[in-house]
Amino acid sequence: MILFTDHPEFKPDLTPRQIFQLGSFGGTYWRPIHSSITGRNYANEHRKFDFLSDIPDNMMTLPWSDYNKNINRYKVKVGTTLEYWESKGWITKHDPYGWVQWYCNFYNGRRIPKEDDRQIKRWVAIKKRFTRKTPAVAQTLQHWGISL
Repeated sequence: MILFTDHPEFKPDLTPRQIFQLGSFGGTYWRPIHSSITGRNYANEHRKFDFLSDIPDNMMTLPWSDYNKNINRYKVKVGTTLEYWESKGWITKHDPYGWVQWYCNFYNGRRIPKEDDRQIKRWVAIKKRFTRKTPAVAQTLQHWGISL
């Protein structure tokens, strides 16, 4: 369990590095994107984080259409597109890739109080929401830094 003294309610089991080492997101999380939130294109954002530097790009930057469930720990395809996340209001200008980008920044020491509170509330809700232990649930929770 990882502890953050400034947010004791946020206790993920996995570091951002471990999330990607376990093959999360079928290797697609850090793919090049166009954010409708910021109006900008993004690529190679994972390179901002030293703790991800030795994880192969094919575990992080594949196109969504090339999602590789075989690298996922539980061998299932879970998740949806960036466009879906944006349409639900889950993406903000601070982290155009979403929750795990926020977690990488938070883990690295960045603090944005309103955004941190919002994302930690989402994490708490996810942790409470899933109780069944199916491969898809386990894979989803892994994306949120929670291990079963």
